Amino acid sequence: GDLQKQQRLVLLGTLLSWYLCFLIVFILPLDVSMTIYKQCILDNADHPTPVTQAGHHNLTESRSSDYSLVSVPNVCEKPWSYIPDDILPVFWRVVYWTSQFLTWLLLPFMQSYAQLGAFSRVGKIKTALVENAIYYGTYLLIFISLIIYVAAHPQWQLTWTEFQTIGNTAANTWGLFLLVLLLGYGLVDIPRSYWLSSYHSYLLAKTYFKSAKMATEKAAAEENLADVMEEVATVHESVRYNHNLRKCVDTILTKCPTEYQEEMRRNVKSSHGEQNVLPSKRSLIKLHKKVISAVQRHGQTRVQWSILLEQAFYLEDVAKSQSSLTRQFIHSFPSAQHHGWLHRFIYIPSVEWYWECVVRQGFYRLLAVLLCLLSAAVVWSECTFFSTHPVLSLFAVFIQMAEKQHNYICIEMACFIMFRIRVFNYYLVPHHQTDAYSLQFSGMLFCRLTPPLCLSFLGLIHMDSAISYQDRIQTSYTSIMGSMRVLSFISDGFYIYYPMLVLLLCFATYYNLGSRCLNLLGFQQYITDDDLTSDLVDEGEELIRRERRK
Repeated sequence: GDLQKQQRLVLLGTLLSWYLCFLIVFILPLDVSMTIYKQCILDNADHPTPVTQAGHHNLTESRSSDYSLVSVPNVCEKPWSYIPDDILPVFWRVVYWTSQFLTWLLLPFMQSYAQLGAFSRVGKIKTALVENAIYYGTYLLIFISLIIYVAAHPQWQLTWTEFQTIGNTAANTWGLFLLVLLLGYGLVDIPRSYWLSSYHSYLLAKTYFKSAKMATEKAAAEENLADVMEEVATVHESVRYNHNLRKCVDTILTKCPTEYQEEMRRNVKSSHGEQNVLPSKRSLIKLHKKVISAVQRHGQTRVQWSILLEQAFYLEDVAKSQSSLTRQFIHSFPSAQHHGWLHRFIYIPSVEWYWECVVRQGFYRLLAVLLCLLSAAVVWSECTFFSTHPVLSLFAVFIQMAEKQHNYICIEMACFIMFRIRVFNYYLVPHHQTDAYSLQFSGMLFCRLTPPLCLSFLGLIHMDSAISYQDRIQTSYTSIMGSMRVLSFISDGFYIYYPMLVLLLCFATYYNLGSRCLNLLGFQQYITDDDLTSDLVDEGEELIRRERRK
């Protein structure tokens, strides 16, 4: 988003949510290595004590002081990233509950606030609260249902710890549901996209397809903006400068593009004082919201269209350069970035030719194969992580091998690589065209997906005893989550069997079932063996040819 145009609270909330999520990703591997170190101390102590049971998670923290009192055997090497025992529990509480407050309360409210057309802060706050009433009421209903379930269970008592665990379980279950859907798509589509991207003909055809779709969206956005500007012009002419609603009209005008503002001022000066129907304040609020949405969408489509043009021109230049005898890459329309120091001294035309016409195809195919192997390892581990004897999860095997050798650096690197595989990229519009709603949605989505991602990861490496049923010291992160066995139908059912659905989703993605269903519903997707796709590719090629002649 544009730092100058976006509201400060929007930027602060988005930045904080992203920062907390990435902080969790970087600190959790250190928590895992610290837990393995503590387990080593306990297993090799001269006078071992009983291991804390997973059901009594609060004892895990109280026992942390005992580990420091036991003489550390020589076989247990202290990790290079050693963190004192009392730091991580406090750190996780602050980070986790702050991210949950952002994703479930503050960011949804700010999303509604940023999209509203009210002219006062009080009016925006009231409307945002009303719009989110159903949203918050749904969460409250689910939470109350879970409380009733626990209260009716004879083995559990409702304490503050159980309240926290119920809230955590509800949030993590929602996140795991969405996470598995995204994994089933990304684990297949990302390796396949890299493999197909090694073919310039595929990239060029897909760019033509996107150009045809974007041209339609751009025309619709321009038409919608023109219609909204006509409404603004009518209001601008009808509400005179001495009217009490004039301040609201001036606020709307500031959100309009400059060329429309100048045209409206000229039309008012040349008008003969025709009296139109005066609008109400409620209609001005609706018009204000329509202006914000129309202007934002128009700017986004213009930027996306220009980016697609650059990509299409470049790919066409690649196709022409492949038959070049001089082995020099020639750009049809050199841009400003081609005059930078990188293109003048390092990425010179001959280097660019060898990369695009010789090296790139093999590199992308090799990368696709490596990603495919990693995806297969994730799918296998997701379907077998509950098996502890024998250990079938590949990532659990890697962690246990490094644990035996006390190689904490390998443990932390394995954890971090695993996170890099499982975190997906969220689409944001470049060139500062991402609106406030999308920025906050990205932060909200990351905050909702990161905690279940962490628990799923700990389950894959058998560090979550609520799933693996192993008597091990729990990580500090697991200790703040509480025992998931409070809701046994979730811990023993949903958390075990639902991740296996990723296998079916991978097959559905491989055969493009989702794209074909969207095609049937009227949302055109790029499918190579579809007649409509071929028509759009031809249309896009003609549009690019016209733009090249301009």
